[in-house]
Amino acid sequence: MEHVDHILIVDDDREIRDLVSSYLAKNGLRTSTAADGRQMRSFLDANSVDLIVLDVMMPGQDGLALCRELRAGKHKATPILMLTARSDEMDRVIGLEMGADDYLSKPFAARELLARINAVLRRTRMLPPNLQISEAGQILTFGTWRLDTVRRHLLDAQGTEVALSGAEYRLLRVFIDHPQRVLNRDQLLNLTQGRDAELFDRSIDLLVSRLRQRLGDDAREPTYIKTVRSEGYVLSVPVEITEPRS
Repeated sequence: MEHVDHILIVDDDREIRDLVSSYLAKNGLRTSTAADGRQMRSFLDANSVDLIVLDVMMPGQDGLALCRELRAGKHKATPILMLTARSDEMDRVIGLEMGADDYLSKPFAARELLARINAVLRRTRMLPPNLQISEAGQILTFGTWRLDTVRRHLLDAQGTEVALSGAEYRLLRVFIDHPQRVLNRDQLLNLTQGRDAELFDRSIDLLVSRLRQRLGDDAREPTYIKTVRSEGYVLSVPVEITEPRS
């Protein structure tokens, strides 16, 4: 049976929930809705989804707090597209810092929301073009770190898992696919977000900063992801590809 992407819409505005749900369903997506964080948790405890559309401005626990909670739990790899009535850039920055994969300001056109959802789903499933993954999967080793490409687990030298958001995972995959090669912001945007995503250059800087934190990299003297002045960023260590241990 062909897989139909399942979208969970979390918004306290019933009219928006119904309108978005109806439009997405008419365009071939499966939809479910939740009015707040409690309903969202209850639904996710019993169901799996492919993407969460999450409103920021909700009474009680807001979308930013819920995004942070999702990124810290078992749904850390589920793509999140955030909605907000505020258009200030700092709100978008905070949303991305919390681990959101994309951001759309209200009011928005339903067609644009659909396009962004499809773009995020495509990006989430997109593997770097130059790296073939066997059915058994691979372990990508760089420095003292290992990345399990099937489970999407980042493991430190002791084997402890370090959680990555979808955006962080994609950025790390791009660096791993192009080790010891300087990549500018435009290249990183295109490789991680796709040309149909209208994100801004600073989002890459934020993602690099978050990824450095995950790797324990000192921004002033990083070991792994180094800044090349006026050019971009580079993964400065070689990458080895091995089969996972059984």
